[in-house]
Amino acid sequence: MLGYICRRLLYMTPILFGVSVVIFLLLHLVPGDPARLVAGIDATKEDVEIVRTSLGLDRPLPVQYVSWLGNVFRGDLGRSARTHRPVTHELRLTIPATVELTISAIAIAVLIGVAAGIVAAVRRNSAFDYSSMIVALLGVCTPSFWLGLMLMLLFAVKLDLLPTTGRGGWENLVLPAVTLGAGAAAIIARVTRSSMLEVLGTDYIRTAHAKGLSERAVVLRHAVKNALIPVITVIGLEFGYLLAGAVVTETVFAYPGVGRLLVEAIEFRDYPVIQGALLLLALQFALVNLVVDVLYACSDPRISYE
Repeated sequence: MLGYICRRLLYMTPILFGVSVVIFLLLHLVPGDPARLVAGIDATKEDVEIVRTSLGLDRPLPVQYVSWLGNVFRGDLGRSARTHRPVTHELRLTIPATVELTISAIAIAVLIGVAAGIVAAVRRNSAFDYSSMIVALLGVCTPSFWLGLMLMLLFAVKLDLLPTTGRGGWENLVLPAVTLGAGAAAIIARVTRSSMLEVLGTDYIRTAHAKGLSERAVVLRHAVKNALIPVITVIGLEFGYLLAGAVVTETVFAYPGVGRLLVEAIEFRDYPVIQGALLLLALQFALVNLVVDVLYACSDPRISYE
C-alpha cells in the first residue's frame, strides 16, 4: 500500500504541471489589465508601465511562466498585487476557514445522505422513499446561492436565531455548512439508495434472511458494508467539489475562506493569488482522490493495489 501511495504522489507531478499551464494561459487570455487596476483609474500611461514592469507583466508569457513555476518549486507563490503580502500568507489565513466549512458540510451531507438512502432502500416504494427522493431531487436542482439566501432570510432575518455573515463560533458555521452540504447530501442519498437496492437483491442477502437473521443485522452487517464502495466514491468526489465549490457559499455569507479570497482576487485581476489558490485547490482534489482509493482497499479486502 505504501508503494502505491508513493507512486500516486509521483503521478500527481505531471497532473499539477498541466493544471498550472492551463491556469496560467487562461488568466492571461482573460480581458483586463492588472497594471491599470493597481495603478488606479487616474494613473498616467507612464505610471501604468512602471507598475506593469514591477509586476513582471512586461516580459514574454513563456518567461513569466517559467519564472513563476520556478518560484512555486521553491515554495514561493509570489506577492499579492492587491495587498502586497505573500500569497502563501494570504492562503494560510483563509485555508483553515475553508477546511472547517468543507468538513462541516461533508459531515452533514454524509449523515443525512447515507441515513436517508439506507432507509429509503429498506422501505422501498414507501411514502418515505418517494418523499426523500423528491427532496433529494430538489436538493440537486436548487442553486446554492438561492438556498443560502433563503436560509439567511428565515433563520437570521425572520427568526433571528443565527448570524448571517462572518466566521466565529459554531453558530456562524451552521447556515454556510447546510447551504454547502445540501446538494452533496442529495447526491449521496440517491447513490446510497441505488447501491443498497442492488445489494439487497443479491443471493447472500436472501441467504442471510433464510438463516433467521433480523432485518437490522442483515442491513447493518451485510448490506451496508457491501454497498459502501460507490458511496465512498461519491463522498470523495463531493468533498473535492465542496473544497472548490465553496466560492459561492463563502461569497454569499461573507465567509473568510479561500473561495472569497479567490473572488476578490479575480475582481482585482490579482494573478499571483488566483494562480496560487487554483493550484492549491487542484492539489487538494488530487489528494482527496488518493484518500478515496486508499479507503477502497480498507473497506473491501478483495481490492489490492500491490
